[in-house]
Amino acid sequence: MSKRCIFSCSEERGLHTDSDHFPSKMPLFLYLALLVLELHCASSIRSEGKVITCNSPPKNATFYKMSSINADFAFNLYRRFTVETPDRNIFFSPVSISAALAMLSFGACYSTQIQILESLGFNLTDTPMAEIQQGFQHLICSLNIPKKELELQMGNTLFIGKQLKPLAQFLDDVKSLYATEVFSTDFSNVSAAQQLINSHMEKQTKGEVVGLIQDLKPNTIMVLVNYIHFKAQWANPFDPSKTEEGFSFSVDKTTTVKVPMMHQMEQYYHLVDTELNCTVLQMDYSKNALALFVLPKEGQIEWVEGAMSSKTLKKWNRLLQKGWIDLFVPKFSISATHDLGATILKMGIQDAFADNANFRGLMGNNGLKFSKAAHKAVLHIGEKGTEALLVPEVRFLDQPEITLLHPIIQFDRSFLLLILEKSTRSILFLGKVVNPMEV
Repeated sequence: MSKRCIFSCSEERGLHTDSDHFPSKMPLFLYLALLVLELHCASSIRSEGKVITCNSPPKNATFYKMSSINADFAFNLYRRFTVETPDRNIFFSPVSISAALAMLSFGACYSTQIQILESLGFNLTDTPMAEIQQGFQHLICSLNIPKKELELQMGNTLFIGKQLKPLAQFLDDVKSLYATEVFSTDFSNVSAAQQLINSHMEKQTKGEVVGLIQDLKPNTIMVLVNYIHFKAQWANPFDPSKTEEGFSFSVDKTTTVKVPMMHQMEQYYHLVDTELNCTVLQMDYSKNALALFVLPKEGQIEWVEGAMSSKTLKKWNRLLQKGWIDLFVPKFSISATHDLGATILKMGIQDAFADNANFRGLMGNNGLKFSKAAHKAVLHIGEKGTEALLVPEVRFLDQPEITLLHPIIQFDRSFLLLILEKSTRSILFLGKVVNPMEV
C-alpha cells in the first residue's frame, strides 16, 4: 500500500471537507466517462491543440513491463466485450482505460485500490504503488511528446463539485502524473453542469463529440472524462483511383454487405500463423505508429480471440517478414459504445461501485463511489483521411500489371485490428470489424 494512501486514510478525521453538507444517507457518485475520440488514417497532418510538457522520471523496471501488462489487460477486456456484444463491431482504447483506472486507484485505499490494480494486472506485493504511478507517468509523457507527422494526445479532465475540497496532494499528483485538468463544477444545476462538460469535450475533440453527457444526477459530485486523439498518415498511402466500390464483405454465413475496397500492391511485413490459423499484416504509419490487421481463417475467429496475449504480439513481432503482397483493405468508419462499468465489475472491480467504496485518498472521507462508466470509440480508415485535412498531392507509381506472383491478402470478412505506438509498444486501439458498414 502506498504511503500517501495510508496517510490519507489514517488522517481522515483531521481533513476538512464540505461533503458533510450532503445528507448522510445520500450516496455521492463518481461518474466515469472514458471517451476515445477520433482515429484517422490521413495523408497529411496539421499541428493542432496545446503542446503537453511534463517532467518524466527515469524509466523504471515497471515501465518496461507495462507494455505486456497493459496488453494482457487489453485482451482480457476485449474478450469481455465479445461476450457482451457477440457478432458486433468492437473498438476501444486500452491504454486510455488503463491510465484512467490507474489514476483513480491513486485516490483509492485498501480493497478498492487493490481490486482496481489487480484488474489492470498489477500486484502491490511485487510492484510498489510508487513504481506503478511512475510507470504510467512516463507512459503518458512518452505518448504526449510532440512528433512530426503523428498527432497523438491523451489526457484526463476532472469535474469536481464546487462544494467539495479534494485533497490538495491528490490534485497535484494527478495533474503532474496523468496530465489531468481539474474544473470546479456546480452539479446542483444539472443542465449547466452538462453544458460545461459537453462544451469542454466538444472543444477537446475539435467538434467531433457533441452532447457526451446527457443523464447527470443531482447528487453527482465528480465526473472523470478520459480522451485520446490520434491522427497519422500511412507510410504507403493508397491510390483513391484504385478503390473499388461495391466490393462484397462477408458479415456471416448468410449476410454480405457492399464496401469500398482499397487496393494496393506494396511491400509489407506479414505472416501466416499456422498455430492460430490467421494471417497478420503490419501497416506502418509514417512515424512512430503501426496497425496490425489480423485475418482469421473462416470459422476460426473465436480461436484467435481466445489466444491473443502479450506473448502473441511478441511472437508476431519476431516472425513478421517483409515482402510484396497484393492487398485489399476496406475503407470504412465504425463507432462502438461499451458499458464499461458492467464489464469492469465482472473483472473484479466491485468495491468501487458499492457502498463500501473507499476513495479516501481522493476526498479524505467516505461516501464516494462509481455510478457509471462508459466508453466510446470512433474509427475512420481510408486512403488519405478526412476532407477537413489539407492533403498535398500524392504521386503514385504505376503498379506492375502482373500480380499473380504475389500473395493476395484480402480483408473481405471479419478481422481484428490493433493500433500500436512504437516507442512504448502501447495498444492505442483494439477492435474487431464484423460489419464495416454498421453505424
